[in-house]
Amino acid sequence: MTVDYYDATPSSCWRRCPNFISMNIPNSLTLLRILLVPVFIGFMTYGAYGFALLVLLVAGLTDGIDGLIARRWNQQTRLGAFLDPLADKLLLTSGFITLSMLHLIPSWLVILVVSRDVLLLLGTAVAHVTGTSIDVTPTIWGKGTTALQLSYVLLVIVLTWLDLGLSLLMPLLVVMVGFTLASGLHYLYRGYRHSNAVPPAQ
Repeated sequence: MTVDYYDATPSSCWRRCPNFISMNIPNSLTLLRILLVPVFIGFMTYGAYGFALLVLLVAGLTDGIDGLIARRWNQQTRLGAFLDPLADKLLLTSGFITLSMLHLIPSWLVILVVSRDVLLLLGTAVAHVTGTSIDVTPTIWGKGTTALQLSYVLLVIVLTWLDLGLSLLMPLLVVMVGFTLASGLHYLYRGYRHSNAVPPAQ
């Protein structure tokens, strides 16, 4: 008489689900990036701008590594697809808010950046609740906005650390604001177009 049983030894689990174990690596790096957010805020609050830049460098390094591992070894997961942009957005938003609280950037700029993200988040949530199919792939406007915002935050910290005037960043600020507004309007238009699209005939 044979008895069926589940072999829970590590070697058996590795044979059964190697992808489950290995795909935790990029997700773990993404979680590390999220955990670096309060560290970054702490250094900024106490004026340790050099250490804050180091944290951003480590965060950027983990962002590149987890993406490389996920693509190279086919370890993309739904959790990773959710956590990766969330980690980037948390780090970037915390940078804007902290710089505003330190009176290094104007408050209206933070309101603009955060309002755009909140509107996009609300639009995605409404589409999910109503079952509306929307296109969430990043556009050239969205990617450009993220790159400009990150560059602006980095340069503000660098110039403050070097005790240089922030007026040097005025051209970058104007371009970044333009991209932020354009990307927000473009995402809203794309969402509106998809929500009003006529479904294909059955």
